[in-house]
Amino acid sequence: MAKPKILIVDDEKPTREVMAKILSATGECMLAPDAAAAKSMLAADPSIALLITDFKMPGENGVELIKAAKAANPSLACILVTAFGEIDLAVDAMKQGADDFLTKPITDISQMEIRVQKAIEKHSLQKRLAEYEDEAKERKALDAFTGSSPAMEKVYKLIAQAAKSSANVLVEGPSGTGKELVARALHDLSPRSSGPFVAVECAALSPTLIESELFGHEKGAFTGAERQKIGRFEAASGGTLFLDEITEIDLSTQVKLLRVLETRTIQRVGGNADIPVDFRLVAATNRNLREYVAEGKFREDLYYRLDVIDIRMPALKDRPGDIALLVSRFLKEFSKANSMDNPGIDQSAMKLLENYSWPGNVRQLRNAIERMVVLSDGRRLSAQDVPPEIAAASASAPAAAPAAAAVPVPAAAPAARPGMTLADAEKEKILATLAESRYNKTLAAEKLGISRRTLHRKLNEWNAGK
Repeated sequence: MAKPKILIVDDEKPTREVMAKILSATGECMLAPDAAAAKSMLAADPSIALLITDFKMPGENGVELIKAAKAANPSLACILVTAFGEIDLAVDAMKQGADDFLTKPITDISQMEIRVQKAIEKHSLQKRLAEYEDEAKERKALDAFTGSSPAMEKVYKLIAQAAKSSANVLVEGPSGTGKELVARALHDLSPRSSGPFVAVECAALSPTLIESELFGHEKGAFTGAERQKIGRFEAASGGTLFLDEITEIDLSTQVKLLRVLETRTIQRVGGNADIPVDFRLVAATNRNLREYVAEGKFREDLYYRLDVIDIRMPALKDRPGDIALLVSRFLKEFSKANSMDNPGIDQSAMKLLENYSWPGNVRQLRNAIERMVVLSDGRRLSAQDVPPEIAAASASAPAAAPAAAAVPVPAAAPAARPGMTLADAEKEKILATLAESRYNKTLAAEKLGISRRTLHRKLNEWNAGK
């Protein structure tokens, strides 16, 4: 296991070198002669666990350095070294974020080593707690999604990675696949999560209205502008602006949007003052944006501004293994919403749902399950409860053999028993496939059409790992 990194800051070279020699058994020591050099080293290496700094140095003093270092990395452990008798300085340093202080001359080496070790352990604990909090936050932000297919696992990974940055994100995918859910997850997982999330449905605004909606307007800017109004860019200050169906923005407004992305300022309609705006942009489209650029319907320079990070939402037909999971979720949701017992669903109905192409994607499936639950008489849902248009199209469609292999709870799952739920059938199928694969989890995951991580999670839930 690698030693923790300790940054020792002192303007006296012999002092910092002696301290480094003493602490070499405790950690990997790095040396800096002043606060400026220390800040550069801390920025370049966020894995540094402990900062030990002298108080009196040229330029910024040790207390100022600790304050800045803690602001950049709250889990960093910090120890201030002061001259004997400067207790007031040490108290002030503790208020600014220092975890401990040492007084010079340091005569008790073993005591110093103990205090350094405690500070490092505190850093390690704080770092683990921060990681747990991040993981919990990620799980909560992704709760709105359902699916364990490789395509969705890729989406989850991209969301988690992109959320940490301030880069523009373009979300592409057919209608009904959950593009706004992606935008909201990006916001909730970002450093801007405490700020506003402002969504604009561009397709619902005419060219004459969209400019005023986005940029706002001054009083008297046009007929009916009786008072000043801030636009969506200003409303999203400190947060995230989501532009849905961005291809519906006309070319003249696209030029102005490009300017905002370049200058981070806007001018309200009827005004001439440049107003700074601070937002993170997420744009979405169900169109082929490259084709729109080639056809001259969308500005190429704006496209490249938007397409810094591209997240593609898969159509439901491309992840058939997720249908059973989505059905289970929607059954619970609508049973609860309608104060009903969850009726469950039999294999005949599930087969029809899995064999359908779902042109309206997850949104269409959700609506279908709501209809089935509301119109049910409390009995287990069967093929007769599937909407006629879906049942007819599904029955006439050829069964897709590859898709069936990817479904976690396919028609070939263990025979349904009275009271058997989707969760029961899924568990039996997964355990049976794992046994058939001689407990090779990678092979079993491939056969089931789910990721290895999802398989591990389910086995842990059931205490069935081997």
